[in-house]
Amino acid sequence: GLVGPLTLNGETVYFPMATTEGCLVASTNRGCKAISAGSGATSSLLRDGITRAPCLRLPSARQAAELARWCDQPHNFDRLRRAFESTTNFGKLLEARPTVAGRNVYLRLKCFAGDAMGMNMVSKGSLAAIDLLKTVFPQVQLLALSGNMCTDKKAAAVNWIEGRGKSVVVDATVPQKVVKNTLKTTVRALVDANVQKNLVGSAMAGVTGGFNAHASNIVTAVFLATGQDPAQNVESSNCITLMEETEE
Repeated sequence: GLVGPLTLNGETVYFPMATTEGCLVASTNRGCKAISAGSGATSSLLRDGITRAPCLRLPSARQAAELARWCDQPHNFDRLRRAFESTTNFGKLLEARPTVAGRNVYLRLKCFAGDAMGMNMVSKGSLAAIDLLKTVFPQVQLLALSGNMCTDKKAAAVNWIEGRGKSVVVDATVPQKVVKNTLKTTVRALVDANVQKNLVGSAMAGVTGGFNAHASNIVTAVFLATGQDPAQNVESSNCITLMEETEE
């Protein structure tokens, strides 16, 4: 189904959803109607970087620590960046953050990929960065190009805290009369339900990045309709829903 119109950043937009759950399209349209009848939604980009974290092994924990310290030096990061960016016309290496576990180093590389999802781009660049590391640390071994600290297609606190891909914040004001007529409830009841369900309930469940009603439903439907990898929904659906009652 096609969802919209939605007023976003002052523009009228529509977006496709692919799902066998017809009610999902209808309920999403109802939400768009309520938002657009109010202030409309305003979004801001906070972070933009896709990640890959190779698992590297050294002969000893001391050498693993030495490699991590080497990566933390700004002039060495510049060397990694040049090696990484030699493989792409568009990708830009933004960060190389090492985490040591015994003899292993998980080097989380964050790459700006423009409008591309960027996994092939960041993977190819990561291999070039590792080749550079091998010239400095000849005994380093690449155990896995993805060491699971990226973290790709799995729920992870690092994604919730640091972000993976594009991280955004969105706000909207929905007037009381719109809440009553379109959503068939009151502002106070909606705010209370959000606290007790999305915040307290999620906290009691020990969720990571799941302080919302069902963001993954909408994200997955959009991914399917636009040809994106639906498994990436795991980290793409990390979000928290906050509501407060105002004079409006």
